[in-house]
Amino acid sequence: MLDVCLVGTGGMMPLPERWLTALLLRYNGKMILVDCGEGTQIPLKMLGWGFKSLDIICLTHYHGDHVAGLPGILLTLGNAGRREPLTIIGPPGLRRVVQGLRVIAPELPYEIHYIESSDQQPETFQMGDFHISTLPLEHTMPCVGYTIEIHRRPKFQPHKAEAYQIPKPLWKVLQQGESIQWNGQEIAPSFVLGPPRKGLKISYCTDTRPIPSLIEFIKNADLFICEGMYGDEDKRQKAIEYKHMLFSEAAQLAKEGQVQELWLTHYSPSLTEPQQYLGNAQTYFPNVRLGNDLMTTSLLFE
Repeated sequence: MLDVCLVGTGGMMPLPERWLTALLLRYNGKMILVDCGEGTQIPLKMLGWGFKSLDIICLTHYHGDHVAGLPGILLTLGNAGRREPLTIIGPPGLRRVVQGLRVIAPELPYEIHYIESSDQQPETFQMGDFHISTLPLEHTMPCVGYTIEIHRRPKFQPHKAEAYQIPKPLWKVLQQGESIQWNGQEIAPSFVLGPPRKGLKISYCTDTRPIPSLIEFIKNADLFICEGMYGDEDKRQKAIEYKHMLFSEAAQLAKEGQVQELWLTHYSPSLTEPQQYLGNAQTYFPNVRLGNDLMTTSLLFE
């Protein structure tokens, strides 16, 4: 089970009723935070999932509404007793940006590991159970989208292991994907495992125009969280100028990517009543929800 919380849904500046856009994922006791704008740790505290098990922070880009909350989070992690290294992923310039922000958080009781993703081509990183893919987007500065997947191992089939007369203490090795030597031959995991099983996939993109490469990137996602900076179709030219998206454009991506569900987020401060424009998205993709702060769900394996 993958727990998902849309921590905040605002773009540009936090409002009294809307925190800045951020996403928190939790799986097997480990957490990933995507983006960390000003004040992000307040809704995180309200959520109650804790801070200490936050192992990875992914940054889409370095505009203030996506990174200004980072020093506070780093200090809070230290105060919560974290001593293990923290990994931060982001587009080129990551180390310079984080070290600049750390002028006001200079002493931390843990190391930071930096992973700079390319702003020219997609990349994939495996971090424990998380398979994290990045995609360069089209914004006014280098920006990447994230797809995070939890792969599911094929089911172990005991009757196959018994046919090879493999002792039960070795079954776990095969279940974990490692080969063994038994009775003079190499036994690969595929000898005793069933067919592939569907995992879980969540895609997140914000601060971008809709680009063709996004369709394959989000393909068949269980949940696609996408910016909807503007709901009104009359704001199309503004969206083009500032490299953002309309509700309708996010919905068209969801349709073409054949995702299961779409959540809209990263609203303009001027978008005070996003529900008025929900129909503009539903015209293209019916299974769409307007994101709101601390909206949560749990994605389950089939």
